[in-house]
Amino acid sequence: MSRTIKFSKAGGPEVLEFIETEVAAPGPGEVRIKVKAIGINRAESMWRRDDYIEPVQFPAGLGYEAAGVVDAVGPNVTDVAVGDEVNVMPSFSMNEYHTYGELILVPAYAVVPHPKSLSFTDAASIWMMFVTAYSALIEDAKVTKGDFVLIPAASSSVGLAAIQITNYAGATPIALTRTSAKRQQLLDAGAAHVIATEEVDLVAEIMRITDGKGARVAFDPVGGPAFPTLISALAFQGIVYLYGALAEGPTTLPVLEMIAKMPTVKAHNIWLTSGDETRRKAAIAYVLKGLEVGALKPIIDRTFKFEDMVEVHRYLEQNGQFGKIVATL
Repeated sequence: MSRTIKFSKAGGPEVLEFIETEVAAPGPGEVRIKVKAIGINRAESMWRRDDYIEPVQFPAGLGYEAAGVVDAVGPNVTDVAVGDEVNVMPSFSMNEYHTYGELILVPAYAVVPHPKSLSFTDAASIWMMFVTAYSALIEDAKVTKGDFVLIPAASSSVGLAAIQITNYAGATPIALTRTSAKRQQLLDAGAAHVIATEEVDLVAEIMRITDGKGARVAFDPVGGPAFPTLISALAFQGIVYLYGALAEGPTTLPVLEMIAKMPTVKAHNIWLTSGDETRRKAAIAYVLKGLEVGALKPIIDRTFKFEDMVEVHRYLEQNGQFGKIVATL
């Protein structure tokens, strides 16, 4: 028997329940993993509220990331073996698989070799953050030396990953944060510039930093009524990637300014990369190389015990973290 976390209705963290269940043997193309650590993502709190990009099928599990040891493999699985240390990359629907459990089943294509230099706690944190940023900034935008990249909500795990990847590519990361409270942390994390958006004129600061040209790329998980300021801060024919909806209310578009600047606005998520075998392998190689050379480093805000998952979700929704939250087993 194994403990897993389920919820039978949408709601606050209190709807999460610990269930004793027997985990089936892996079927064709599946791997069973004894979990050591679980990476916690904003997507999972949205999923718990049934406010995500697909509807929840109840009763539901949740969780996209984990690190642990292979316990069993199904037929036709040849890339991993029992006893291997592995990670789980987000590349499946939480209606089909989930990682909040002591023993979990996942599709073999979502299983990644465990980076030997990392602890299970660190490794459970890296795949959502780095691949989400990589797929937009490297795979699609191809940021390079001379580019300026705007990174709203920069103290989130994906925001910090975007800072590191922008630096790794030789471009200039500009971290956006609401107040100056996290300024020094963001500078220490690699931001070339930090702008407190509630304290200064964002557009004026961007134009000062970029000598009036604006930023070529913005990587935004916020949206909402402040979105037009990102368009104003862009260079001519710049690109905005929207990968989240942290702001309440509709995201507005400054139509006339967009006609003048001709920007590209792209909705973005990790699936474009993690759901394609060729792209997924390239992303894995990129992240592993970045970890090896020290350009990419996990940043853990806080660890909790698996037993405290309700409190984990309460903490997540306070929006005060700097980096990744991880639950350990």
